[in-house]
Parts: sequence; structure tokens; C-alpha cells
Amino acid sequence: MRISVNGIQLNVLDQGSGPRTIVFMHYFGGSALEWQSVMTQLATTYRCIAIDLRGCGDSESSPTGYSVDDMADDVASLVQAMELTDFVLVGHSMSGKIALALAARQPVGLKSLLLVSPSPPVPEPIPDEERTKLLEGYGLRSAAEQTLKNITEVTVAEAVQEQIIADDLRTSRPAWDAWLLEGSKEDISDRMHAINVPISILVGTEDRALPPDVQTRLVLPHLNDATIDQVKGAGHLLPWEVPDELINLMQKKVRLIWP
Repeated sequence: MRISVNGIQLNVLDQGSGPRTIVFMHYFGGSALEWQSVMTQLATTYRCIAIDLRGCGDSESSPTGYSVDDMADDVASLVQAMELTDFVLVGHSMSGKIALALAARQPVGLKSLLLVSPSPPVPEPIPDEERTKLLEGYGLRSAAEQTLKNITEVTVAEAVQEQIIADDLRTSRPAWDAWLLEGSKEDISDRMHAINVPISILVGTEDRALPPDVQTRLVLPHLNDATIDQVKGAGHLLPWEVPDELINLMQKKVRLIWP
């Protein structure tokens, strides 16, 4: 379904029911579809909502409005529009930074953060050469195929590969460029002390995009109440690569919040 927030239509996947809700956000160049397998299993117990961020997936694009705070505004407005009063926020990679920005505002009803290979609250350490390749490769299938190889370690089904490539190629140019040139470089670390909910970080041991050492060096030192778990043998796209392992970890974390 589509929900209008801040003058733009966001595409939302909604499964399950009940007051306890898990809100999922996707990685840079991804979409809400990465969470389908996870949502299908968790929706037997919780309401699960996955968002296509502006300019991504099936959500509308706008010429501007892609800062970390702009996207956090969208999520905050969607939470309010859907009247969510008891929720856990899940952020993956790029959206991990968005989740941290939103959590620092202490939104009513937020119980915890689950961050999958999150972008750090300080500027993300993307090498200049890699940043240039990503900018120049926008919209090229060959570039999307190379990105797929770079960010996965576990072999996924051909249909999943095609979906990952398709999501990459349908990301809007404004959203693509804004993250690489601005959002990934933002420093929101001075707000992290305001986060008042527990944070669980999950990362693949073979993640080459945001390796475990990025989490220990650039994420954990800025957080007051955070833990980190590693998924052995997995790369950057945990929801696509190892959904069952991810679900088991997420269930353990969520049960600490909702016994």
C-alpha cells in the first residue's frame, strides 16, 4: 500500500497484526522486498511493516529531501500516520544511520533498535575510488552486477540475484547521488547520547561493505547501550543471504523487549 507523508507517497509492505510492531528499513540501493522472508515468519507473532524509503523501490522520488534527517522525518511521519505505539525499528546499512537519527529524537513508542550492518553515525568510510565507481555506475546493469558480487558472500538464488539487481537499477538518481555525496558523509554522533533504548547490532563476519571492525571502531563507541553479534560466513545482505539465521537472532533480541 501507499501512504502519503511529507508530500510524497511511500510504498509500505504490511503483514501480521497486533499492537507490537517491527518496522523494517532497507539498505542503499535496496527495497522493502529484502525483508519479505523475514516478515513472513515474524508476522505470525508481530505486525511487520517494511518501508521503501523515498526514491527507492516503489516509493516516489523527489528532486531533493534525501538527508538523513529528511528520511528520518518520513519514517517518523509514517509511524504517526499508522498509529504505531509499541514498535521496534530495524535499520539495514544506510537505514541504520536513519534509525539512529530517529531514535535520538526519543519517539513515543520506540522500544529498541535492531541494526543490521549499520552505516555509522560518523561519516561512512567509503574509499573515494569506490564512491566514484558507484556514482559513475548508476543505472548500469554491469555495475549493479558487480555490486551484487561485492556485497554478498553467501550464494543466493538466481531470482534473488535478479531482485537485488532490479532494486539497484530502480533507485532514483537523486536518492542515489544524495546518499553517496551527502548522507553517507553526515556526522550525527553528537546526538547519540540522547538514545534511550537498547540497541542490537548484527553483522556478517565476511561483510566487505561495512565489516565488523567498522562497527567496533565507528559505531559502538558512540552508543551507550549496545551489543553486537556476528553471523559467521555472511556478507552484507543478511536478510537475503541468511534469513533463517537472522530471524533466530532477531527473535532472541525482540523477546528481551517483549517477553
